[in-house]
Amino acid sequence: MKNWIQTFKKEGKVARQAHFDLPANTYEREVGKEGFFGPVAHFYHKNPPTNWSEFEGNLQPRAFDTNDFKEIQVCPFNAPVLLHNASIKVRMFKLNANMDHLVSNADGDDLLFFHKGTAELYCDYGHITLVEGDYFTLPRCTKWRLESSEHCEILMIESTNGHYQFPDKGLLGPNAIVDPAVLGVPAINDRFIAQQNNDEEWTVLIKHKNRISRQVFPFNPLDAIGWRGDLMPVQLNWRDISPLMSHRYHVPPSAHTTFMGNRFLICTFVPRLFETAEKALKIPFFHNNDDYDEVLFYHMGSFFSRDNIHPGMVTHHPQGFTHGPHPGAMKKAFKQDNAMTDEVAVMIDTRDPLQVSTEFEQVEWTDYVHSWKSKKD
Repeated sequence: MKNWIQTFKKEGKVARQAHFDLPANTYEREVGKEGFFGPVAHFYHKNPPTNWSEFEGNLQPRAFDTNDFKEIQVCPFNAPVLLHNASIKVRMFKLNANMDHLVSNADGDDLLFFHKGTAELYCDYGHITLVEGDYFTLPRCTKWRLESSEHCEILMIESTNGHYQFPDKGLLGPNAIVDPAVLGVPAINDRFIAQQNNDEEWTVLIKHKNRISRQVFPFNPLDAIGWRGDLMPVQLNWRDISPLMSHRYHVPPSAHTTFMGNRFLICTFVPRLFETAEKALKIPFFHNNDDYDEVLFYHMGSFFSRDNIHPGMVTHHPQGFTHGPHPGAMKKAFKQDNAMTDEVAVMIDTRDPLQVSTEFEQVEWTDYVHSWKSKKD
């Protein structure tokens, strides 16, 4: 437990509670420790905190478009690393054929998110069909491969030297947000047994310290006839997530946490009801990004807090400056046209700064930093 220097004080004109009934003609900004998990202060400004007229330097918000990656890979380890630090590596793996080898990651757990396509996955634990919108965890050193006859785009997130866990749901109870009953697990089924019946050599590529070692077997090493235990890969589709909601309080992104990694977390934004109380804020509040880098991968839908963003894009807001909704979203801060949001996005919050790869810079939208400017600019 952290022993924060903590008390409570109010100064000047403020809202009685966060994100509700703001002072007239003001913009709320939240400043917090440890993302949304620590103590906070709320400021009420006369102008939107993102109305900068110029922004120079490496700290600025950035956006990228993975749709511009045209190269197809047959091995996930060849997929370009987009962002990374000592705890995480983010890749975009594009595949349109069967993998003719197995892979095993000795550097950490992997998480696959299927942005596009359907594939059959075979691993030590059996067979499972993965479809658009699926997450799939792969414990460290699991051997696996994919078979697919269609184009697949897979966001891969490595928890380097770490593990994937579920967040603590506390008072919400064990069945909230993600009920364990919806999780899928590979099966030792007929399809898995059938793929064992061959006398061909199989290659396993093992990644360790970012270097590849190669094993060759005179048989298929995915030859298990059974397994038991509480360590296993699991599948979760975003459609099976029940989002946390409040009719008058715009809940922070941390309430949408799906997986916990090593010094980072992964949240999933799925369609949900907007806040219904008349004076409740109905868009994300401005906040300081001081302890975490924030990355958003836009999967599908209309992204109500962002202008000029489409599926397949990635935004990166490094720690150290205020960010929040775009000007178009601000027009609907207290009154939305629809009852529900219409967006699906994967958010990655990292406790340590991320490095952007040179490959990722090749698909950057460099004008993103200017997208918060008001129309008069």
